[in-house]
Amino acid sequence: MRVVNLDAKFLTDRGQIRTHNEDAGGVFYNQSKQLLAIIADGMGGHQAGDIASQLTVSLIQEKWEKESHLITPDETEKWLTETIAHINGVIYEQSREHEDFTSMGTTVVTAIVTDEFVTIAHIGDSRCYIYNESGFTQVTEDHSLVNELMRSGQISKADAQNHPRKNIVLKALGTEKEEWADVQTMSWDINNKLLLCSDGLTDKMSDEELANLIAQDKSIKSIGQQMINVANERGGEDNISLVIVQNSFVSEGGDDSC
Repeated sequence: MRVVNLDAKFLTDRGQIRTHNEDAGGVFYNQSKQLLAIIADGMGGHQAGDIASQLTVSLIQEKWEKESHLITPDETEKWLTETIAHINGVIYEQSREHEDFTSMGTTVVTAIVTDEFVTIAHIGDSRCYIYNESGFTQVTEDHSLVNELMRSGQISKADAQNHPRKNIVLKALGTEKEEWADVQTMSWDINNKLLLCSDGLTDKMSDEELANLIAQDKSIKSIGQQMINVANERGGEDNISLVIVQNSFVSEGGDDSC
């Protein structure tokens, strides 16, 4: 008998320069033990960035832990779309009501992971990657200035890595009265891994370097810590946060092929 086992780890680090951590994230479970992973990278004056990211994570956690069970990709996409739209409104109203929170916002990337499929939603430049039989692939597309410049052919991918305006995002949660996440669902199989991360990681490591680490036969906690260590060794100017989710199986008696 083959029993699916989902393992997930959230890691975050302030980095080498920042005085506080504006990233937030976590791994949470609903009432039927379905998994939700999230990374949010806050922005704004004073400490408004960490308010926005922490509020995003706490609101989605609260709603997810009350959820009973999602069965189909359609209802999972609907849940994420409506939840993120609601959180956007809450952050937007907070920024209007409190002077210190003016212009605060946050990126968000989140994934609901079941045995058969993964539904991913994002706003901003925090990313989701999948590692599977096809290799290591970026699933999300950055809502950023440099990505638009690449898409239009004005700069190359190499140019984007060191572009002086590479951290300008074109969409963020909470900065407009209405904002909608990009949502998609993909298949998900045994021995696949997901990586959700903030740009504090991807600004310091190439996709090839991330792929080489995530392919290692080590614990996902060890892999994640290696990624953070590399980002810090290369300057660590930003907060660094990630979640790795691994889909594996354990055998419980009988024939593994059943």
